[in-house]
Amino acid sequence: MPKDDFASLMEASLKSDASRARKRLSAGDVVEGSVIQIGPDSVFVDIGTPADARMDRNGFEDREGNLRLAVGDRVRATVVDPSPDAPVLATSMGHGGALAGAELAMALESGTPVEGRVSKAVKAGLEIELGSLRAFCPASQVELGYVADLTSYEGQTLEFKVLEVRDGGRSIVLSRRALLEDERRQKLEEMSGVLTPGSDLEGVVHSTQKHGAVIDLGGVEGFVHISELSPHRVERVEDIVREGETVRVRVLAVEENHKGGTRVRLSMKALAQPAEHELPAKDEVLEATVTRLANFGVFVDTKIGEGLVHTRELGLPHGSDHRKALPVGTQVQVVLLSRDPDNGKLRFSARGVASVEERRNFRDFSSGGSGSLGSLGDVLRRKLGLPEPPPEPPKRANPPAPPPAPARATVPEAAAPQNPAPEPRLAPEDAPKPAAPKPAEKERRPDPPGVIRRKPR
Repeated sequence: MPKDDFASLMEASLKSDASRARKRLSAGDVVEGSVIQIGPDSVFVDIGTPADARMDRNGFEDREGNLRLAVGDRVRATVVDPSPDAPVLATSMGHGGALAGAELAMALESGTPVEGRVSKAVKAGLEIELGSLRAFCPASQVELGYVADLTSYEGQTLEFKVLEVRDGGRSIVLSRRALLEDERRQKLEEMSGVLTPGSDLEGVVHSTQKHGAVIDLGGVEGFVHISELSPHRVERVEDIVREGETVRVRVLAVEENHKGGTRVRLSMKALAQPAEHELPAKDEVLEATVTRLANFGVFVDTKIGEGLVHTRELGLPHGSDHRKALPVGTQVQVVLLSRDPDNGKLRFSARGVASVEERRNFRDFSSGGSGSLGSLGDVLRRKLGLPEPPPEPPKRANPPAPPPAPARATVPEAAAPQNPAPEPRLAPEDAPKPAAPKPAEKERRPDPPGVIRRKPR
């Protein structure tokens, strides 16, 4: 190795040792490092100090005793003991039931979780034992969503985040939801390339509620509203999904809620909607049933899914109340207007059925041949449901020729006179004379005013 390279390595090593020597820790500091060794009781982490930091192995084991950590993993922890010879770190405090007032204050300042046992569930929340200390977790801070029955948490040992310490430690308020939101935010960052609107994922039904289902997407939970469970009307969530069932969902949106958390909206209906080539023809009339009423129209259920018929597409007289004219359960006929390519929402029209029928009748009439009355009669007969006329007898290809007319009787030439006598001519004086024309009557003008004529006797 060249001397220059060796000298540069030695210089870098000395600088690294100097930086390690200058790095000083304080209780409550949040540090990050890499796992370099895992022992029977401790986990050793390189955090950039002269001595490697030590952590309790129990903090990385699940309920079955399985280790959730491996050499090379990055961990984030809080400094509990800043001793330069052997710093002690902790991802949570209170393991084994021991938690002093100084550790509680450190946990409040650094945000380090504390471990406690749920002793009792009350209407307002959970009572927690933190060693010799008593704490309280409100019901709204237990889970990310609403929990109807809190008694299932009794006897469990859980981790919480300290929100408030008052009266010298006699009043401690904890939150489990804050930790779950931090974990969820970290998972969202890890899944940022996959969890995008329009992507299709596989998840497990975590729970069912009145208004929808919670889906676990591998550490990140999303919500499927009851209207997004199926293309058709759903009365009960349990009719479509069950807890523990694996389902396919489509991500509709990833958005921030009013509490600062992240909400993932999912849909199962979008995957069940028919594709563009599976949609009915433009002039196909669909049978529909009114399922819901709204101020702007009615929702109907068809063989291709549920959709909206806007008030302007209902075809009702002006000023009529569509809620009274079309109550829930009414059978109507509709045609498809459009389908949203993003969310698959369908829009129908009841007014357009008449136009479709008119176009269909015109096509049937035109295809009947030269617009004859017979074709129109066929259309009307089918429209009115009249029976078909009896078939006409078939025409022969070459009809027989009519019989020849009888010959007219002729006089034999022998019987005819040889020289017929000429007709007698009249003398000029005996010829009838033409009648003389009548003299034209003289036009009589009306008498002037004031003149009176006597009538002739």
